[in-house]
Amino acid sequence: MTDLPEDDRGVAPSIALYSILGFWFFYTIIVTLRAIVVGFDAQWEMAARRMVVAVIGIIVTWILYLALRRFDYKPLAVRFVAAFSLAAPFALAMAAANYYIFNVYDPISLFPDAEMKKKAIEEGYVLISIVEDAMTRYFFLAAWAGLYLALSYASEAHRTERRAARLERAAQQAELRSLRYQVNPHFLFNTLNSLSTLVMRNKPDDAEQMIMSLSNFYRTSLTGDPLDDVPLEEEVHLQKLYLDIEAVRFPDRLSTVIDIPPALMNACVPGLILQPLVENAIKYGVSRTSSPVTITITAREDGDLIHIAVTDDGDNPPSDADAGSGIGLVNVRDRLTARFGDQGRIVYGPREGDGFSVLLTLPIIRRGC
Repeated sequence: MTDLPEDDRGVAPSIALYSILGFWFFYTIIVTLRAIVVGFDAQWEMAARRMVVAVIGIIVTWILYLALRRFDYKPLAVRFVAAFSLAAPFALAMAAANYYIFNVYDPISLFPDAEMKKKAIEEGYVLISIVEDAMTRYFFLAAWAGLYLALSYASEAHRTERRAARLERAAQQAELRSLRYQVNPHFLFNTLNSLSTLVMRNKPDDAEQMIMSLSNFYRTSLTGDPLDDVPLEEEVHLQKLYLDIEAVRFPDRLSTVIDIPPALMNACVPGLILQPLVENAIKYGVSRTSSPVTITITAREDGDLIHIAVTDDGDNPPSDADAGSGIGLVNVRDRLTARFGDQGRIVYGPREGDGFSVLLTLPIIRRGC
């Protein structure tokens, strides 16, 4: 049988040992103080024997810990029964050891009184003394067993939380990969349609230029992990490659303006997060009109946030009838939510005058991409 991973083990031996040492340390201190207050004779001799009993107690409790570990993955009720049942024989063993150390081994130095010495060796007294002491020590060991159960439960709860966190991260990563992988096929489908149009119009030079631009785009976009963020500069470069492709289709209608402060170029953004926005600007802003259209990509810093806008000034922006025709803005919203939670937002709508605007808001991250 293979060893369990560290996260799947019960209470760590070091924690169990510290708890055992702590219990017996305080027990020894309290019993010693009681002996001083009562005024027993032979205090030093009793203290030395008490230390021996404490060492035996530590060993016995450690064996109890090893026994309880076997029940770590049983139902809670079984663990309770095991803890408070196993404490009984261990308490009896401790009481017997204590009786031997104090009453059998060299009792003369502890019991100078002849009557006490006689009583100490009587058979009935031995049994009664051990049983009474065992009851006291049972509650002591049961208290430690209760602490062990609490530690075990806390450890189990912590493991459950960590597993849930790992599952949540895995689900989030799977969602991010899925959303990212939606972008490339969608973009490729649109580009191949454009390429087919150029071939049908007998424009081989333009088709060849588009193929080269498409090759450069995919060479750049497919090198990174879908879960990795990229610098804004790299994301903007990808959009330039894409706009170069579309410029072949619309040489007289499409112009581009990029206005991003150099200080924001190293900000991290999800890869291809701008792709659907630029595609929509082409689809609705450029292809629907015969007039020149300018697509503008801007970014500005606002405290701990960065606002990235993609706008166009086309005269036929998308309407309610266009809703749901593709992955577009829904994909971007889902990716921002999966990656940044409430800090990732998207706002879009028609501009005053002509055109359409999409504004992304996300936290500024300058490391890790």
